[in-house]
Amino acid sequence: MQPAESLFTRQYATDRFREQTDPVLALENINVNFDGFQALTNLSLNIGVGELRCVIGPNGAGKTTLMDVITGKTKPQSGKAFYDQSIDLMRLEPIEIARRGIGRKFQKPTVFEALTVFENLEIAQKNEKSVWASLRAKLSGEQRDRIDDMLVTLRLTGERHRRAGLLSHGQKQFLEIGMLLVQDPHLLLLDEPAAGMTDAETEYTAELFRSLAGKHSLMVVEHDMGFVETIADHVTVLHQGQVLAEGSLREVQANEQVIEVYLGR
Repeated sequence: MQPAESLFTRQYATDRFREQTDPVLALENINVNFDGFQALTNLSLNIGVGELRCVIGPNGAGKTTLMDVITGKTKPQSGKAFYDQSIDLMRLEPIEIARRGIGRKFQKPTVFEALTVFENLEIAQKNEKSVWASLRAKLSGEQRDRIDDMLVTLRLTGERHRRAGLLSHGQKQFLEIGMLLVQDPHLLLLDEPAAGMTDAETEYTAELFRSLAGKHSLMVVEHDMGFVETIADHVTVLHQGQVLAEGSLREVQANEQVIEVYLGR
């Protein structure tokens, strides 16, 4: 059973999302073709402010390409992609998109393994500078407090001086999530964040994401349906580069097409 605080937090986030009418992300008729292979076909998707959206689908459904389009890594042949209603993502390079408030976590944790946990968060917070310039620069009291709070949130306080390369896989996952959060992104894209985690780590990840919804918008790509069930307010199912179904988890689980191509009978 979830603690009352977690249930309240999630309900607050859900209610806040439902009060919003404007999307933080709006994709319309996105088409991506790689040398004759149609990766995305007329894909349209809206994510609301403060929403926690899960994107599921079989391998090859276009989930990674979708995130590549949002972050500017892949430019579609046609379609529209707007962030915060007025920012045309098609016109921006990846670094500019990140600076506008879209953060992405890849499936494999990407941290500076030779540096400590604290130094990783320090560098992420000063993302305008080079790695070594960031380490030489002195943190303000406010910045240090922010990192200290993040360490508590990530349950990594006891590891603050430990080299990141010595962390467990799950701890590296948490650290990378923290490296995004200290930059205060508006939209977080998270690719299989629970992959390789223990049951306890997965449970805490779900609790963490529920607490973030409302303060941030989240798009979580995930294969673990048990994890999806614990966090999702809204689910999008992709198949062969198209949106196959959308709705609550219960609605998509009952969809005959989804059962046929993804969930299995």
